[in-house]
Amino acid sequence: MILSRGLQVHLSTGDQVTIVGVVGDKTKLSDSNIEIAEGVDKVVAVTESYKLSNRKFHPEDSTIPVGNTSIGPDTLTIMAGPCAIENKDQLMETAFAVKKAGATFLRGGAYKPRTSPYSFQGLEIEGLKYMQEAREATGLRVICEVTSEHAIEAAVKYVDMLQIGARNMQNFELLKEAGKSGLPVLLKRGLSATIDEWLNAAEYIMSEGNEQVVLCERGIRTFETATRNTLD
Repeated sequence: MILSRGLQVHLSTGDQVTIVGVVGDKTKLSDSNIEIAEGVDKVVAVTESYKLSNRKFHPEDSTIPVGNTSIGPDTLTIMAGPCAIENKDQLMETAFAVKKAGATFLRGGAYKPRTSPYSFQGLEIEGLKYMQEAREATGLRVICEVTSEHAIEAAVKYVDMLQIGARNMQNFELLKEAGKSGLPVLLKRGLSATIDEWLNAAEYIMSEGNEQVVLCERGIRTFETATRNTLD
């Protein structure tokens, strides 16, 4: 009945309860009496604009598999590495150091959005190739920030996970492309984003069929100068 009325269905199967999430214009079900249908315990209205990234749709904790490791409540995941990849030796030295220190991911910037257009913007594909070599040498999973559709097309060939930086949290076309990539996505909170805006950004990724989204809280910019970013 739900599908016949042009709505989408999202299933979340738990040990005791299966939640049937309905995505779309709920007024199309106004005359359906769905709450008395067989097997329906209750109907809960999700008023927030984000559905797929809503805890009401995902009552159980999520675990995101990435290669030979995973990110979730039972795993302490440490991602470490250089803000910008400068050369192969720098990345390799860092990769072995962070693995020895207990990290499971090597992060490195091959594409760097900078405040100034004259600042170093990253090694791009050359940097991605270095990350792939570092993964093969250390066994670490690798994650890289992407800043454009072109960067995503290149990165999927070399890394295990994509990062959407704070400045691109509401770059909606980029979010859609990240959703289509098939790779897990680390989504950083925007410079001044509310929680709702952040979750709606995750919704853009998930609406493309990619539910492998990890939220990265990094605080927001305020008038406070004692710290770079401020948490709620």
